[in-house]
Amino acid sequence: GIFGEVQLEALLEQVLTPEQYAKQVETRPRSNQRVDFAIRFPGRGGESGEPVWLPVDAKFPREDYERLLDAHDRADPAAAELAAKALESRIRSESRSIAENYLAPPHTTDFAVLFLPTEGLYAELLRRPGLFERLQREHHVKLAGPTTLLAMLGSLQMGFRTLALEKRSSEVWQVLGAVKTEFGKFGDVLAATKTTLERAAKNIENAEVRSRQMARKLKSVEALPSEAAQLMLGADRLDGDE
Repeated sequence: GIFGEVQLEALLEQVLTPEQYAKQVETRPRSNQRVDFAIRFPGRGGESGEPVWLPVDAKFPREDYERLLDAHDRADPAAAELAAKALESRIRSESRSIAENYLAPPHTTDFAVLFLPTEGLYAELLRRPGLFERLQREHHVKLAGPTTLLAMLGSLQMGFRTLALEKRSSEVWQVLGAVKTEFGKFGDVLAATKTTLERAAKNIENAEVRSRQMARKLKSVEALPSEAAQLMLGADRLDGDE
């Protein structure tokens, strides 16, 4: 019911990205049957090909489950067994319907997931002898409660990340090659800059030497008498007459 769909959507949103699943998908071509949700896998044609879908349908046989809980509360083993058989029959019927309406390899995976929105319901069905194996063998349907589905989605997400890294590995190497080339150019720029700075430092050093020489000359000029200073500077007269 609606409760199961809401629970299922919340779990998918928690683990997967919006591009990795879709809602109300016609996984079996031209069937006009739409599964609650389907997880998108890359198609055999690569990114340009059609995706492969994993159907995930939520079921919550509330009335059958409540009859079973009521029988447990009344400590009535006969009624509990009768209710459990009815619940099992309902799940087997739903699994057969999922297989007929939603499975169509290679458009889909070769199995679907029937999601049970409460751990209690999942546990009750888990106690039914051989039920899980029979559903997988006859209808290719796997039962999953909230915790089981979370673990499954986590594994799928790790697979998606690994696949994405593999697809982009060539891009990574191209980026590294470009960085290597640019780093070589950067080294050349650094070398040229170093040479320029060394020349500038040498020029500054030469200027400092000349400055010190000029300072010494100026000091000797200060110590000379006025007439001697005029002779050294090439001036005959102080008043500038020719």
